[in-house]
Amino acid sequence: MSDFLIRTATASDAPAIVSLIRELADYEKLQAGLALDEASVIRDLLGTACHTDLAVVDGAAVGIAVWFWTYKTFGAARGLYVEDLYVQPALRWRGLGRALLAHLVGKAGGEFMEWQVLDWNAPSIKFYKSLGAQPRNSWVNYRLMGKALRELAS
Repeated sequence: MSDFLIRTATASDAPAIVSLIRELADYEKLQAGLALDEASVIRDLLGTACHTDLAVVDGAAVGIAVWFWTYKTFGAARGLYVEDLYVQPALRWRGLGRALLAHLVGKAGGEFMEWQVLDWNAPSIKFYKSLGAQPRNSWVNYRLMGKALRELAS
């Protein structure tokens, strides 16, 4: 598919960003935890803490990559962490996901790029493996949030 554009999102894209992330949350069966709204998009996803790039077809946003910079001190390497990657189902397997990731590789400067995928998401795992990505099985993710986070701060 070559009739698309990848561009940096702007504040006027906030409704489309919320819509795409809502679709992603539905796909990942995580809609109950979705709190993103247009105000938080404008506050957080447009280049301060995170960055958002959109795949656009015929003027409509049909794919999204939300990302931020990260750093690996042991390797002294700056990289890019992809928080969310999503392409609407009707446009999958046409090169948009690959194009979004290739676009991000250009920003990463060739050091590294990483992301997470749900262990049940076989189509995405197949796609990532087709690009040459490998799982990092030796690392386990941890998260501190809610009550435990507040207790640590007190």
